Amino acid sequence: MSTEPQVKTQAETAPKPYPKRQENSLPYKFKSMVGWYDPSMLFRIAIQTVVSALFGERSDFRMLESYDANTSKIYFDYSVQYKQDPAGNLLTDEEGFYIPDKERPREEIWIDYVSDTGDGWNPTYSVAYHVAQEQLLLTDSSGKTHVTPRGDILLFGGDQVYPAPDKGEYENRLIRPYGAALPQASEPKPRVFAIPGNHDWYDSLVGFTRIFCTNPSFNEWKAPQHRSYFALKLPHGWWLLGTDVQLDSDLDLKQVEYFKRVCDEMEDGDRVILANAESYWVDQKMYAKFDEDYLESNLDYLQRELIGKKVQVFLAGNQHHYRRFEYRPLKEDGTPDDSQKVEKITAGGGGAFLHPTHEIRFDSVEDTFSDGTTRTYQHVSSYPDVETSKKLTRGNFGFLAKNKTFGLFTGFMYLMTAWLLLAPIGTYGLSQFSEAVWTVIQSTLATPEGGLWVAFFLISFCLFTDTHSKMYRLFAGMTHALSNLITLFFVSWGAVYLCVSVLGADSTWFQFMSISQLTLSGALIFLGGFLAGPTIMGAYLYVSLNVFGRHYNEAFSSMQIQDYRNFLRMHIDIEGNLTIYPVGIERVARKWKERPAGSTGSRFLPDDVNATLPQLIEDPIVVLHSDETKPERELDRQLIDAG
Repeated sequence: MSTEPQVKTQAETAPKPYPKRQENSLPYKFKSMVGWYDPSMLFRIAIQTVVSALFGERSDFRMLESYDANTSKIYFDYSVQYKQDPAGNLLTDEEGFYIPDKERPREEIWIDYVSDTGDGWNPTYSVAYHVAQEQLLLTDSSGKTHVTPRGDILLFGGDQVYPAPDKGEYENRLIRPYGAALPQASEPKPRVFAIPGNHDWYDSLVGFTRIFCTNPSFNEWKAPQHRSYFALKLPHGWWLLGTDVQLDSDLDLKQVEYFKRVCDEMEDGDRVILANAESYWVDQKMYAKFDEDYLESNLDYLQRELIGKKVQVFLAGNQHHYRRFEYRPLKEDGTPDDSQKVEKITAGGGGAFLHPTHEIRFDSVEDTFSDGTTRTYQHVSSYPDVETSKKLTRGNFGFLAKNKTFGLFTGFMYLMTAWLLLAPIGTYGLSQFSEAVWTVIQSTLATPEGGLWVAFFLISFCLFTDTHSKMYRLFAGMTHALSNLITLFFVSWGAVYLCVSVLGADSTWFQFMSISQLTLSGALIFLGGFLAGPTIMGAYLYVSLNVFGRHYNEAFSSMQIQDYRNFLRMHIDIEGNLTIYPVGIERVARKWKERPAGSTGSRFLPDDVNATLPQLIEDPIVVLHSDETKPERELDRQLIDAG
């Protein structure tokens, strides 16, 4: 294969007007949000989770993709510009990628960070649409407007698709939205890198690898990575490291070896942006007292022993909201040292259902280093804010409206329980409450299958409870289960009494155990379960989260909230300073219209007057470059000025 550089002219790749849509063209599938309480969905995800966990433990795909230290490229170099021919056209290698020019340092770079995307069309495309625009104008609290161009690099931070990495789901929930958002891009094409989340791992990374590691392009973004983890060398001594923590929040040994090689390439004064699929600093704070594995892992080793205090910014997704913790030391004169501050940012608002921001009950997280020193990071901001998050939880009182198929499941469970017990309580009125209760207890104890079913019912609710405390699991699980059993008792009692004592008083049609009685009573019990089961679930989730801080995932996945999107736009400027623009979209568009023929840009445009424009969640976060490396930066500046 020839290794001669190839010329890539800008004229040949300039964006062209969008053509008129052909009547027989394949329509886009505007996918709705994933219904996490759909029984078939729950069963499917449960099976995939078990299978992926088993294969992940015994056959780690990361071992198959591990690099050869003698031949593999250690990092991708974006600290320099691309080579050009005398006419100014970009040169590419035999794989079609631009060739770095070591003699021409890059002056600045822009990076977009999007995590936890690939769910419903509205939130996913809203983020993709705004990321793909040539520039965004963002106004801070002082009224200053910041002009932020589209990123030279797009970084996907984990969980690129939901609910599972099927080929069709990747196509309709990720590839097509981003393809429609940026149908064409001028040279030089932007780059894309991606780190996998747990949902990408459900097929042992097959789909993820096909899209990002073996394909030279992701729509109009060039995709040069060949493994699920990577290192990018950025201007002015900055690095971006992307890790793959698979399903158990840890790194494999080959990956640790790879990052050792990367760290050997770093110089004194270099700074690191570390991107993980999960905000493990929150998990450590919440769960380390229950599981020591949260404190001892290869991921911690990478941070503490290899990179150490070079990490200036931690990025993560997995939690579908925006949250920032900050370590901000003081100088000797008592003023903040913004060249030494460290940010820990969760920004998982790329498209998946919103997560709450009030589930944590602490204001700081900590790091401990190999030299024995510690850092304390204070909670600075959340989006949506805590009070808004608490109010949004009320949506669980409308649980059934969002999860109708779950009502079919609870209706079936109520009917199955009543059918197995078949207690003859149709002749008891309200004044005979104790007799009706005792009759149900006798029926439960007298039928082994009924007793086993009730026991299974109680145990299932205890296992569902989100806690590490056995006492809380027993208390909350039994309360939840008994709420359903008590409701079932009254629904069944009323249904059987209606048939036997009301409709059957003057007719033999509705005598107890007759076909007509069983049919009508069963229908009423099913209807009662359809209405009551989801209502009890919603109330349980509301109380669990807002009172006890539990079930943060279940309480918000049930509501499928598609608003409060977020992504990060980062800029390393000519001075070597890093500015992070946290971008929020409070309300995404629900309606879209196709771009008129003959114009360029995104294929679909917002057509919803209630949708909000992107805005800064908080003022830009600036990490100043350390004065210790000022001589090196001055040399870089001289080289840039020299052309």
